[in-house]
Amino acid sequence: MPLKIIIVIMLFLFSLFGIAQNKTPKDSISNQLNEIVITQSKKTFTNSNGNIKVDVANSIYSSIPNPIELLAKLPTVQVSADRESISIVGKGSPIVYIDNQKASINDLNALAVADIKTIEIIQNPSSKYEAEGRVVALITRKLGKKDSFRTEISETASFKKNFNNYLGFNSSFKKNRVEWKANFNYNRLNPWENHSIDYQIQNANIASIYDVLANTKRKQFVFGGGLFFKISDDDYFSFNVSSKLQTDTFPINTITDNKNKQEENHVVTYSDNDGQKNFVNSFLNYSKKIKAIDTQVFTGFQYSNFDQKSWSQVQDNFNDTHFDLTQIRDQNFKVNVFSGRMDLNKKFKNDMKLEAGGQYSTANSKSDISIYNAKTDAYEISQYDFREQNLAGYSQFSGKIKKIDFSVGIRFENTIALGKFKSDSLPLIDKNYTNFFPKAQFTFTIDSTKSITLNYAKSITRPNYSSLSQGATYINPYFLYSRNVFLDPTIMNEISTSFQYRDKSVILSYYMAKDPVYSSFLFDAQNNIMTFKDINFEKSSGFSVDFTLPFSYKFWTMTTSLLFILEKVEDQSAVFLASKPYLYYTSNNEFKLPKAYSFVLNFWGLTTQYNGIFERTPRFVMDMGVSKTFHKNWNCTLSWNNVFKNVIEKEEFTINNVSSKARYVVDAHEVLIAIKYSFGKIKESQFKEKNIDENSNRIR
Repeated sequence: MPLKIIIVIMLFLFSLFGIAQNKTPKDSISNQLNEIVITQSKKTFTNSNGNIKVDVANSIYSSIPNPIELLAKLPTVQVSADRESISIVGKGSPIVYIDNQKASINDLNALAVADIKTIEIIQNPSSKYEAEGRVVALITRKLGKKDSFRTEISETASFKKNFNNYLGFNSSFKKNRVEWKANFNYNRLNPWENHSIDYQIQNANIASIYDVLANTKRKQFVFGGGLFFKISDDDYFSFNVSSKLQTDTFPINTITDNKNKQEENHVVTYSDNDGQKNFVNSFLNYSKKIKAIDTQVFTGFQYSNFDQKSWSQVQDNFNDTHFDLTQIRDQNFKVNVFSGRMDLNKKFKNDMKLEAGGQYSTANSKSDISIYNAKTDAYEISQYDFREQNLAGYSQFSGKIKKIDFSVGIRFENTIALGKFKSDSLPLIDKNYTNFFPKAQFTFTIDSTKSITLNYAKSITRPNYSSLSQGATYINPYFLYSRNVFLDPTIMNEISTSFQYRDKSVILSYYMAKDPVYSSFLFDAQNNIMTFKDINFEKSSGFSVDFTLPFSYKFWTMTTSLLFILEKVEDQSAVFLASKPYLYYTSNNEFKLPKAYSFVLNFWGLTTQYNGIFERTPRFVMDMGVSKTFHKNWNCTLSWNNVFKNVIEKEEFTINNVSSKARYVVDAHEVLIAIKYSFGKIKESQFKEKNIDENSNRIR
């Protein structure tokens, strides 16, 4: 272990002998956003019908420097190797909500962990929210009820293959009805990536293998601010803005051995790359209660802008001769999204509730590519514009009849999509479609400790805007990674039932999907180029059994999930291998020790996955960490992630007569040291707020 790591760990261990923290004041938040007072004795994880909720603010998880890394610690949550997407095991990509507004992966990256109160994984979102996806990751931010001023400064050192550093500043101020927040983070990251693919095209007598290594130097500026104004007990106004500015320098080295019939080539490719990713997002929300008809009205507006630029200079060396310039690639992608929504919530005296509303969103993206080909001494210039509009409306009725809680609703969404190259006279993409998405949930209460729930939902998953743009990444003279402007959305139907006994639950679910999206090979025999991109497969289906088993004993709390999955992916272009059940398991363990120590031990794993077309190797990952608060305002955390260095993921499949064996090496073995210092004061507020049921405004 490097000397600097040893020194920092020793300093951390010495600090643990400091004075234990005085009992922290109870933290409460705005009743309008429906959170409850949480103290240090509250469980970190809670479970209701398989909906896992984690208390971030009052746990060791608040020391994790990045929201994406935080989500990766939660049960059933899987984060991609490039940290650009998240998925829920057995459910696919979730809808992400920050308070009352839908968010993207960019919103998560622009959010300060210090501003997060709780995260909840919700299995059955209602018709009130977008029909996209089968599951919701609901992030609730902190809001104060007492007058206060509080500032938190954090420093996190992360030791992976390369050193990474996170510096954060988070401040909040509340006076009577007004609260504002501000955050600023500066991150210096050095991610390391490696993957290889070995593929054969039998009918073309082609065999190729490449190995890619990338070392990135990345700077990130993450900052934001917000204002919350409590007009009355039932009315409020809020405004938030967040941004992430990122620059990358990442040389990529690729070694390729390619055999095409009798011709064999050994190629070393060097690509010098620079990139920028800038993201800005803003929310404007207003909530008003119309007392004459006892109806709550919520209106919200959102605007976001994502601007990505990448520049590459590619050189190839054939058969250990010399490097020659191959290409210079200049690619720009920009998308602007605006959305507005209105929700009406009417409660009746018999505990029935009627919800109705609508939403409108519009997105405009531009994808421009300029490629200089040194071999032909010519430029290839392409400009592609994409526009999408979505109009949605919904109605939902819920309540309770005797021992049966119910929620039934329907949502319609009309989508208009238009994609066109500027050089073409006619559009390449011209779609106008309307879908209806019914949802229903019935919960039968057996007694105070047991209940049974039945669910049906129809949902849609649309490709993200960058996936629908043009663009490609040069790997070697024979291989490209490409996007696909022709991707269609995936339509899914799902039924499920769950049984809850106290805090334990079991869920059985079955789904069928049309046009699911998976990766595929497309070979251009004329130019001898393989393209790897996402396409729509014909269909997929799956059955799962999910056990969530919390356990507590004195100072030890444990949340264990076991998920047995049998899924089947089908497409005429692919060779059907096998469809066999596999197991996902996870366990989150927290130990509350004397003198304000906390120790966590988490692990998760997957057995070998056979889903009909893709075969993936098993994985097992273990993390551990210890945290201590001392001298009232100081907190130190030492984490050791992926203890056993299980960093290799493998995948095999055969599509379009191409047999592939892929290997991905994930840079997840990490020693992390985090130090936080908080200061400020809290006093009683003259403005009093009433408490509202926590669950009255949750996504279900």
